[in-house]
Amino acid sequence: MKLSLRSLAALACGTLVFATGPAFGQSADKIRATANEALEAFNIPGLAVVAVKDNNVVLAEGFGLRDIGNGEPVNADTLFGVASHTKAFTAAAIATLVEQNKLAWDDKVIQHIPEFRLSDPTLTAELTIRDLLSHRSGLGLGAGDLMIWPNTDKSNAEILAGLAHVPIASGLRERFAYNNLMFVTAGEVISRVSGMPYHDYVRKTLLTPLGMDSTVIGFSNIPSTTTNVAIGTIEMNDTLHRFPLDYLEDFAAAGAMASNANDFSKWLMAQVAEGKTASAERVFSEAAQRAMWQVVTPLPVSASAAENGTHYRGYGLGWFVKNEHGVKHVYHSGGILGMLSLTTIIPEHNFAITVMSNQQAFGALTAITQEAIENLLELPDRDWIGEEQAKYKEFMQEKAEFSLAKPSLVRNALPLARYVGSYHDAWYGDVDIGMANNALRINFTHTPMLKGTLEHYNGDTFVVRWDEPLLEADAFIDFAVTRKNEVTGAKMEAIAPFTDFSFDFHNLQLKRQPLK
Repeated sequence: MKLSLRSLAALACGTLVFATGPAFGQSADKIRATANEALEAFNIPGLAVVAVKDNNVVLAEGFGLRDIGNGEPVNADTLFGVASHTKAFTAAAIATLVEQNKLAWDDKVIQHIPEFRLSDPTLTAELTIRDLLSHRSGLGLGAGDLMIWPNTDKSNAEILAGLAHVPIASGLRERFAYNNLMFVTAGEVISRVSGMPYHDYVRKTLLTPLGMDSTVIGFSNIPSTTTNVAIGTIEMNDTLHRFPLDYLEDFAAAGAMASNANDFSKWLMAQVAEGKTASAERVFSEAAQRAMWQVVTPLPVSASAAENGTHYRGYGLGWFVKNEHGVKHVYHSGGILGMLSLTTIIPEHNFAITVMSNQQAFGALTAITQEAIENLLELPDRDWIGEEQAKYKEFMQEKAEFSLAKPSLVRNALPLARYVGSYHDAWYGDVDIGMANNALRINFTHTPMLKGTLEHYNGDTFVVRWDEPLLEADAFIDFAVTRKNEVTGAKMEAIAPFTDFSFDFHNLQLKRQPLK
């Protein structure tokens, strides 16, 4: 379904439902105006924005459409998949167990999950809870994510067992590398230590005391009677495509949360109140917040960031942390196919803002957030919408123009039947190559969405074209062939630079299995 920028904005203006709150200065009006402008500037169907200041909700409102399929509006109760925002809740849940003296931040993971293994025995023995929550485990960026992305049939036990075979990229605590499976592991620690499922413990210790009654962990836990749910969209070739998804169910403690603006206002209020609810009930201590908001894994500061006064940036426990414009920023984003979110907290000003979107234009979230911070800190005016829109258009143009060049000399492949067989990777499992309509077909047996056709590229290298092009994850598959023309295995690698890092095909070591 295609919606023009103009018609999308018109539909949004006719169907908005707002939840109002007290404003400070003109910030609520400014945020509202920027959000409305962002809908058209970035071809976004719908947004939800929530901002808090001191003890007040500045605004919690919906803008545009939650579903381009039915034209229903976003409001402050519309559920969005907030993805990696879940990580902050996981860190806070661990903090409550620390406060109960049931574990310590620097406990070894194997103290609580004795069967836990990484492919390096030293890392296995030394990895701590703090390491799980700070992206310094030694695993690479997104390593092992194909066990949970997109939508696999693997159990938590199978995912943990698979970790023992995921390649190690660096030494322990040597460098930052964003990794979801370490947070999945942290969720299992919470379950083992608390004696209850991860999502139940988070609800008991965080969601219920905060009054976040509509928030769930796991798409399957959204009540069947709830219809106020955002549906993601993906823009391709100037067309918005509706893309329903289960909000990263398999990501569990790393990214399976669904929430809305009204509920998130309570989470943000607790953040600026150092762990207290609106009724002054404490859900985590000031000491716990200091631990979560302290840099554990440093990150480099770019030249452009330095111009804004950034002297440090890094990852704490479930949160990114930096200073900018003379104040501390605590922040995190979340992303799934067709949906993005961003939270930023300015502790010195008791201010926090979250933006949720059912489109993948991250620049819109940046612009809304930065305009609000600009107003808050009384910074010189910048056209954030204009700047970010220009970047987004350039990025979309680069995607549209991306193509794979053929080699000048193309070698023939073996007869296609020679490549047919079952291939096994130690951490993912089986990937089958078959034949249909005189073409090779690939099937990731644990991942329903990863089925596609192989197109010959050069020699024993093919290009995988997935049946679902909106994945934007076409990949090379390079078959290993002996001198006797026997196919023994294969390696894979994403082709486009914009493919999501969770398609970590490059970590697969596919070995052909003997014929049965």
